Amino acid sequence: MKQVKKITKKILKLFGPGFISGAADDDPSGIATYSQTGALFGYKQLWTALFAFPFLTVVQEMCGRIGIVTGKGLAGVAKKHYSKPVLFFSVGLLFLVNIINIGANLGAMVSSIQLLIGIPTIILFVSIVSVSLVLEIFIPYKTYSRYLKYLAFALLAYIITAFMVKQNWPKALYFTVVPNISFSKTYLLNIVAILGTTISPYLFFWQAGEEVEEEVINHKIKGMGWGTPNIDIRDIRQMKNSTIAGMFFSCLAMYFIILTTASTLHVHGIESIETASQAAEAIRPFAGNFTFLLFTLGIIGTGFLANPVLAGSASYAVSECFGWKTGLYRKLKSAKGFYGIIIVVTVIGLLVNFSPIPPFKMLYYSAVLNGICAPPLLIMIMYISNNNKIMGKYTNGRFSNILGWIIIAFMSVAAIGLIVSYL
Repeated sequence: MKQVKKITKKILKLFGPGFISGAADDDPSGIATYSQTGALFGYKQLWTALFAFPFLTVVQEMCGRIGIVTGKGLAGVAKKHYSKPVLFFSVGLLFLVNIINIGANLGAMVSSIQLLIGIPTIILFVSIVSVSLVLEIFIPYKTYSRYLKYLAFALLAYIITAFMVKQNWPKALYFTVVPNISFSKTYLLNIVAILGTTISPYLFFWQAGEEVEEEVINHKIKGMGWGTPNIDIRDIRQMKNSTIAGMFFSCLAMYFIILTTASTLHVHGIESIETASQAAEAIRPFAGNFTFLLFTLGIIGTGFLANPVLAGSASYAVSECFGWKTGLYRKLKSAKGFYGIIIVVTVIGLLVNFSPIPPFKMLYYSAVLNGICAPPLLIMIMYISNNNKIMGKYTNGRFSNILGWIIIAFMSVAAIGLIVSYL
């Protein structure tokens, strides 16, 4: 019995900030991008899920380690030690892109709910935004983080759906391990979009901030930016394990979304998907009502998880840039600026859905923009995580450095190649 309790305790520790970050990576906007990938290229870009996993894990582990060791969010550390213009530019871009992501996610959630229940659009928008804001602002972080962990399991829907449709498994496995490379404009655009929506700046800021939130709850530090946390190697190891679990779960869901849409939409000649809900509806004739239902519920569940993460990451970044009191552990009256940013980005995200520009077009190109602008942020993360004045004995190991610089080089080359292709 004691052994069972010990094993259960170890498993539960995996569902920490890293796990939430990984699940939030597959938000409705990400689902739309992966669905478009499967519809347009079939199995040919399945390799991107396997390719992204080690790099995504290493990057998020660095961000988590920075938060744990310093007791500050990523913006707070960068502001103190590195280039403020680069930071402010990146945070401004993060603010803009997160608004677009939130808007596209809300649109996808509303469309998905309407596929199941005929409720007026405006009522759904207001209800979803209200519920999200009330939970994020008024529920104590310890309880709220548990709610986010439960929502993370919405991604299981995409793993199940892939096994409910006919697959060409030999072909799928081949393209999983053998990269299919093309230098066409469309192919490069999609690769940059995938990298931008997978290795995404908002996750950098979120995970660092959430690790500090956990330290506050566990009384290792009084508040974000208040002193140096009392940590040891066990804390680092627990963070790493949670991050590995979360990023594996994220990339697994990404893989099965591409797999499902490749084996249903692409093989039937449907190569253009504009929203996640459109993908769900398009799948129904080929995969049946139950598969459609699972795919749709996954969109709704991941939206409720990802939108607070998007709003929270923007608020961590902006608040630390301006030196405001920061943290979900705080009450509204003691962190008005922090919660004000959460409200602003969420409400403007809602209004995006009433603009004449299709949210998916904004979303897809915002993912591309993320892919172009992530390398400068990644370089800053590499410098911070290798600085022993900041990180002490918890600087990067050789493996993290090798993978870190490889993904910076790869994303930079892909972004440059895309820009050149448009000249």
